Amino acid sequence: MNTILLAAVIIGATGLIIALLLGVAANVFAVPVDEKAVAIREVLPGANCGGCGFAGCDALAEAIAKGEAPVNGCPVGGAEKAAQIGDIMGVSAGDAVKMVAYVKCAGTCEKAGIKANYYGISDCKRAAAIPGKGDKACAFGCMGLGSCVSACQFDAIHVKGGIAVVDKDNCVACGKCIEECPNGLIELVPYDAKWAVACSNKDKGPAVMKVCDTGCIGCGLCAKSCNFDAITVENNVAHIDQSKCKGCGLCAQKCPKKVIVAH
Repeated sequence: MNTILLAAVIIGATGLIIALLLGVAANVFAVPVDEKAVAIREVLPGANCGGCGFAGCDALAEAIAKGEAPVNGCPVGGAEKAAQIGDIMGVSAGDAVKMVAYVKCAGTCEKAGIKANYYGISDCKRAAAIPGKGDKACAFGCMGLGSCVSACQFDAIHVKGGIAVVDKDNCVACGKCIEECPNGLIELVPYDAKWAVACSNKDKGPAVMKVCDTGCIGCGLCAKSCNFDAITVENNVAHIDQSKCKGCGLCAQKCPKKVIVAH
């Protein structure tokens, strides 16, 4: 019996010593925790999509707490989360404009010319690495193979009629589709944007018309008709400055190729 009691005492004492040592070690090697960062992380949606420019929600929370990122830096959370984070930081969230992805191409299977039959892997990046870049004659347009679709975590983009189309209501502007598009066709525009240019072909007019029925020919009529200096033609393609656009639609009326479309 004495042996059993002695063993129990030794085990108990050993456990107590270990617990004390662990407690001391925890205090000595403790990493300071920013309570604001913890509170901000609890508010963030946890998508870890990287759309904010940081590695994930943890990294964004730390950056906001340090003042290295704006309180409305999360594109997924939107204005509601920005306001909550602003309260934690004691600042105003400001007017957060909801942004969404937009594919600058209207070259559907019916409108875009076909130069060959493509039987390769259904992935735009891989197709772009081989001669021909898919089956469409336009080298600047959407290949319609769905790399952007695979990249989207929010079911916000799908290939319809041979081109990628964004569901504005599902899009959170994370930017993953932008990174995946080898032709650089996708950009972020305000959710409430009225008009957008559905073309990225930088060739001159005659060359564009040979490969697509609806491509921008760079005629400049849209820019000349705009009363707000919101449209410019750069590299033979019209571009709308959404911060200046008033949504009047005059540019769309003047466009001979009807490549300026309602967003």
